[in-house]
Amino acid sequence: MLNSIDARGLSCPQPVLLTKKAIDQQLTDLTILVDNETAKGNVLRFLQNAGYTVDIDMSEDTYQLQAKKS
Repeated sequence: MLNSIDARGLSCPQPVLLTKKAIDQQLTDLTILVDNETAKGNVLRFLQNAGYTVDIDMSEDTYQLQAKKS
């Protein structure tokens, strides 16, 4: 199952809480969009601690985190 979370414009902890909600639904493939360095770092750490591998792409002012359950 693939799920996208658009957390651009949101400040922490909101992006992490949205990501946690998706993980709690047992989603194994996630795409999370954030627009600031702090949110990127916090979501990345949260995903890694939850056992996901994460690839990060940046385009313009958006970070796209592609997460897969290991």
